[in-house]
Amino acid sequence: MPVLSRRVFLERSSSCAAHLALALALPASMRRRWAQQPAGRVVAQEAFGSLEQVADGVWALISDPLSGDRTTLANGGIIAGTDGVLAVEGFFQPAGATWLAERARERTGRWPTHVVLTHYHADHANGVAGYGAGAMPTVHATGVTRDDVASRNRPPDDARAAALAAAELLTEQSPTTLDLGGRRVRIVPRQGHTASDVSVELDEPAVVFCGDLVWNAMVPNYVDALPSKLAAAVRALRRTEPTIYVPGHGAVAREAAFDRYVAMIDAIEDGARQAHARGQSAAEGGAAFALPASLGDWIMFSPTYFERAFAAWYRELTP
Repeated sequence: MPVLSRRVFLERSSSCAAHLALALALPASMRRRWAQQPAGRVVAQEAFGSLEQVADGVWALISDPLSGDRTTLANGGIIAGTDGVLAVEGFFQPAGATWLAERARERTGRWPTHVVLTHYHADHANGVAGYGAGAMPTVHATGVTRDDVASRNRPPDDARAAALAAAELLTEQSPTTLDLGGRRVRIVPRQGHTASDVSVELDEPAVVFCGDLVWNAMVPNYVDALPSKLAAAVRALRRTEPTIYVPGHGAVAREAAFDRYVAMIDAIEDGARQAHARGQSAAEGGAAFALPASLGDWIMFSPTYFERAFAAWYRELTP
């Protein structure tokens, strides 16, 4: 795989992807925290991540951005029914989408028939054309996601543009249900990480692909965040019954990890509100902020993440 310099990578990437590259500068002790017990049986392993079977007919691709391999960067997965197979996310490079599609064929006997993009960021969408290595599945995305991929993601790519031009657009007013044959999947419009997020949800088994609305043990990137909507969307994802949550980044989560994430974004909100009330700038408030020790360790890919989160809150708090 061609290796880009960090400077070129940052220039060509947008949003989360660029800052995930900074993970390579993390101390080795922090990078080792990435290694966790998988939530399910690992059925495929690469430098860039592992495919875990988390339920019958459901697999989660958990990417490891700390490895230095940028094939996928974001999490995604596979949901199989008797009549169709859904792939979640397009990943950073086409090779990532092709790899997931090949694993789908190995596990289910068929190439994906559908793919959902949870939002426009490069690490989730730029590689979508890689599914065209076989019969190109139907791409499902909101109109805002399609348009933002075309206008904001770099570098431009004709194959990606063609895949998105043919996308079946999701309504942003109500959930879309896909019947895969014996398994119905809801694609639910949400907002918060961007203006056009979606989650991918199953009831039986109870599995939620959260996109970047949820990060596990990692402070999220607020670059496009609508923070009050993020807080509401995250709470709406939380179920009362035992559920497997596949975050946009980080290991598969269950209830305790999900609730720790909620407490973390609440702590950021409290810190931003207090700094705003004191008249501090977002830079001043973010630099002085630290998460409560009771929340444990969190990976943060850029020292500006708290400043960026405070700036997002300031946009809402400032008349």
